[in-house]
Amino acid sequence: MNETDLKPTDSRARKPRRDLTRNKPKGTILAERRDEHRRLAMVHARGKLAPVDAVELERSGLSAAQVHERRAAELTNAVAHESSRSVWAIVRANVFTLFNTVLGSCLALVLLVGDPRDALFGFIVLANAAIGVVQEYRAKRTLDKLAVLHAPLARVLRQGREQELAVADVVQDDVLLLRTGDQIPADAIILAAESLEIDESLLTGESDPVIKGAGDMVLSGSAVVDGYGTARVHRVGAEAYASALTAEARRFSLVNSEIRNSINRIILYIAWGLIPIILLVINGQMSAHGGWAAAIASGAWRIAVISAVASIVAMIPEGLVLLTSISFGMAAVTLARRHVLVQELPAVEGLARVDMVCLDKTGTLTEGSMEWDGSTVFGPVPGWEQVLAWQGAHPNANATSSALAAKYGDVPAERPTAELPFSSARKFSSVTFGDGALAGEWVLGAPEMVLTRESHAEALEASSEASGRGLRAVVLAHRAVSGEGDLQAVALLTFHEKIRSDAAETLQYFREQGVELKIISGDNPRTVAIVAREVGFEFTGDGYDARDMPEDREAMVEVLERESVLGRVTPEQKKSIVLALQSMGHVVAMTGDGVNDALALKHADMGIAMGSGAAATKAVSRLVLLDGKFSHLPSVVAEGRRVIANVERVANLFLTKTTYAILISITIALLMWRYPFLPRQLSIVSSMTIGIPAFFLALLPNARRYQPGFLRRTLMFAVPAGTIVAVCIMAVYSYAHAFPHTTLGTEHVVREAQTAVTMTVLVVALWVLGALARPFDKWRALLVAAMVAGLALVMAVPFARTFFALDIPSGGLLAVTIAVTATGCLAIELLYRFLKRRGAVSERE
Repeated sequence: MNETDLKPTDSRARKPRRDLTRNKPKGTILAERRDEHRRLAMVHARGKLAPVDAVELERSGLSAAQVHERRAAELTNAVAHESSRSVWAIVRANVFTLFNTVLGSCLALVLLVGDPRDALFGFIVLANAAIGVVQEYRAKRTLDKLAVLHAPLARVLRQGREQELAVADVVQDDVLLLRTGDQIPADAIILAAESLEIDESLLTGESDPVIKGAGDMVLSGSAVVDGYGTARVHRVGAEAYASALTAEARRFSLVNSEIRNSINRIILYIAWGLIPIILLVINGQMSAHGGWAAAIASGAWRIAVISAVASIVAMIPEGLVLLTSISFGMAAVTLARRHVLVQELPAVEGLARVDMVCLDKTGTLTEGSMEWDGSTVFGPVPGWEQVLAWQGAHPNANATSSALAAKYGDVPAERPTAELPFSSARKFSSVTFGDGALAGEWVLGAPEMVLTRESHAEALEASSEASGRGLRAVVLAHRAVSGEGDLQAVALLTFHEKIRSDAAETLQYFREQGVELKIISGDNPRTVAIVAREVGFEFTGDGYDARDMPEDREAMVEVLERESVLGRVTPEQKKSIVLALQSMGHVVAMTGDGVNDALALKHADMGIAMGSGAAATKAVSRLVLLDGKFSHLPSVVAEGRRVIANVERVANLFLTKTTYAILISITIALLMWRYPFLPRQLSIVSSMTIGIPAFFLALLPNARRYQPGFLRRTLMFAVPAGTIVAVCIMAVYSYAHAFPHTTLGTEHVVREAQTAVTMTVLVVALWVLGALARPFDKWRALLVAAMVAGLALVMAVPFARTFFALDIPSGGLLAVTIAVTATGCLAIELLYRFLKRRGAVSERE
């Protein structure tokens, strides 16, 4: 029996299967080379295995002795890949960076030719790297534990019994039991199949499911979307085609992140700019000490080197990438404690950017399980209750069919001659029995998909009435001979779903935050509409029937602008709806739990799977709600907003420093003046105005709504603010240079000038910090107050002044320093207020 016996043939032509051995990704090729020795060993071991009786294997699976033999030969599905970055990768990413290389070279120069006190920045570099390694390692351990705890299981037949075991425990020749929603754990050859359809899009990129039959190959990483069957494992572990792809997919990866993309772009610009600026600074400092020949001859080149190092250290925003990584890692750990598994760290930022959430009804707004409500019998056919019992006991039964098992428990002994499993696309299943009490073809599915309006008006009217009460209605129909004559309605069965207690409150939160919502479900539109109203949706009508949905993208957009509740949506339509919403400029999140949601979850900007969902669904999602609680989503949004808003603040601090450091370095180099800071003085400036406050600001709560344009807003503040600080520094230093009360060449006057510019930059930069920390709460106010107190302490304690080579300026230089500093603070305040009115900075939290 074929689906064509029930409905017209699908006009969509299937694409020819692509040769999966061609155009392998580079990562796959490299993985295959790394595992070549193990492949050869596995092939050699396979040749030593005792032969397996094919009939016995298909009936009972492997015996305990056969499993032990394969484990001893290392013919298991274990692959030596971690679920996240290795410890070495974390160390490498935090230690061996471009900026750390430059700063490490500067540190070596200072230790060789200068005062060790000027190497203070080296401790900051080491602390940054150590903090980054520790925090990312903590995040790795937490996420690895969660990943192992909630890893998918494989279903196999061993010693005549069905068993569930870890994917790594699958061995060569195991018999896999494939059910709808399963992800295939190893390459295998189909032994038996009943309407088995496999989605290979994760491997091939082709979204159309492929029908598989006995003898066909199925590859690890693909998913069962319809039907069921058994398959004999053919290749395991490193030999499996998709092992490298699967390992790569499970490694630490970067989702499309506006923050990370913007910061990487900034770092790239600074890195390219450093090369000519460093050469210019070195030449300028040597010239300021009498020229290259004179400086080398007199030994003044040592002072020039220290000045150049100070300039280089100031230009590098060494903690910006660190704090961004820490923010993502800490957010992932925080969410893990709330039973939210973040499969890609920057995904918390992604949900904060979402402005459109598409919700599946079953399993998201409702709890997912179905309860039998009642039945209406139209034309009883002997044995119909036994057929329903057979449907309920089927190993591949969906939630609706499983609910029949509690009501109709007597499973018939008679075995069917043919069956067609339920499909989300066709909305029905069928089974055919031969001669006997159950003879004929039985179809169970959505009434409007199975029955015709001309012949079954009563049944369709009853179905419509049940849907109007928020019930799910399915019809059992029968015909005596498969494929011949019309189907006759036997009984209408109704089921109800329990709405999640947290659904209404969670949706209300999204509405208050300005996030648009759409419900897209495969259920009857009227049923979906009833549930939508119960969770607080406000709309007119009884929901939109997606069978009327146009295929043209522009026409679909018009429908989506008008409709928010859609029923009878097919899996392919869910994907098309997501793509259409993205074409409208929306950042789309999709929630779901069934394999029919996998396509949409994969193409959404943010795929969110329920913990009870199918393995294939969770595999393509970026967030998994492990305990299935929809109410966790607001906390995920809050974490994303905290990350975005706080990293933006931190970026403003670092880039303000980089701006003024670059400007004064270029200016001093062109004027061929001595650099106005010692490295140790810049260390105290960086620590008190950026490093310490940035670390705490990155971790404090922040509920500011997401606004696009992270890079533009950051540069709109940082560049003019940095320019103001640079002008203040050069104004004070120019006065000290032009009007020394003795001569600028003496050590005391040099220290006074350096102290004057250090005081200027400290106070003005602290004003920048105070502006960016607004609005003040007790923690941010305490943070700024602590930094101000630290500044006062450094200037008041004699030991600190001596250590940092600070001499309080006197006379005209002190008056100029105070006046310029006050003017700089006023300019920063005016800039902040101007940008706030323009919307470039925000106090709303």
